[in-house]
Amino acid sequence: MGDHHSTSGEPEKRGEMDKDFLFTSESVTEGHPDKVCDQISDAVLDDVLRQDTNGRVACETFVTIGLVIVGGEITTTAYVDIHRLVRGLLYDIGYTDSGFSYANCGILNAIGPQSPDIAQGVDVGGAGDQGLMIGYACRETPQLMPLPIMLAHHLTRRLALVRKQGILKYLGPDGKSQLTVEYRDGRPARVHTVLIAAQHSEAILDASGKKITEAARQEIIDQVARPVIDPGLLDAQTIFHVNPTGKFVVGGPQSDTGMTGRKIIVDTYGGMAPHGGGAFSGKDPTKVDRSASYMARYIAKNVVAAGLADRCTVHLAYAIGIAEPVSVMIVCDGTERVPTRRLSELVRKHFELTPRGIIEALDLRRPIYRATAAYGHFGRDEETFTWEKTDRAALLAKDA
Repeated sequence: MGDHHSTSGEPEKRGEMDKDFLFTSESVTEGHPDKVCDQISDAVLDDVLRQDTNGRVACETFVTIGLVIVGGEITTTAYVDIHRLVRGLLYDIGYTDSGFSYANCGILNAIGPQSPDIAQGVDVGGAGDQGLMIGYACRETPQLMPLPIMLAHHLTRRLALVRKQGILKYLGPDGKSQLTVEYRDGRPARVHTVLIAAQHSEAILDASGKKITEAARQEIIDQVARPVIDPGLLDAQTIFHVNPTGKFVVGGPQSDTGMTGRKIIVDTYGGMAPHGGGAFSGKDPTKVDRSASYMARYIAKNVVAAGLADRCTVHLAYAIGIAEPVSVMIVCDGTERVPTRRLSELVRKHFELTPRGIIEALDLRRPIYRATAAYGHFGRDEETFTWEKTDRAALLAKDA
């Protein structure tokens, strides 16, 4: 077997990606064990920032049967009551019954200070770590996000809503969604498959005790899926899976361990764009894993909103202790209306890319992070999600 080189001296041309395909993204509810951990870690960060805007936080959480462990490195003048914070958050999520309960789970606090070796580089404005960060935007939704991940988040949000409002009283806090979209000529055409995994009580099991009743299955489809998916995307061939194993009675940390940072594709673009490698939750904004990823999304969204491209991926990279990024790259998959080299120049001109500049531009030293820890960090319209604004679009369009 030889190397796959062209004998003509010309590099082989890669074929264009098939424009007709299926694409799948998933989401999880706030009661999913990994998301419980993300929310605890970000709630700790918020509590520190309420009292000390310069606090340094790298908080990790682990949950399992009957136990929550909160660890990491925190340097702050603030006092955080970990036990009160964790129990209050678990109550808010809905872990109030037997099994894993806010009232009787064990809580272990294993937090220490940040390494002084890291601090000496961050104190002078350098990045808190090395790494690469990705931002993405496209024209598939009003939020300039990929359609599959947005619909997956709509499903899990709705699953939590019908539980908390008592519309479906038999639901538990844990749950997942997965949604497959059929693309034609590179554009979303229809929803191919909808998957909902919903924790529930034994009240909706059939006589066998091994699966939920058909009536409950249909009720979940009608109350969770259909209200949040555009009917024009559904047809007679759309497949619905509800708890395909049969039942989902035991859920949450009672059935599965959870850890901070294990749902990074749920947090970002559902697999439609690369992920830089670092998780977000529990990290203060001096950690470029988080803040530079937010800036990269801000840049990409403004480039698309300005009409300079239909799809935009922004790559940033940093070295620990160094303020300026070591690289800035813009990729638009051939949809750009000005050369990508020019786009890179515009980005460096109009966006602050040092850690301090990012923090100031996006106002990140505020207790805004628990809200990010479930249902995605991007594509949100809440006021605190400053990286979702398109306030630089007009300036970019004019300068381009």
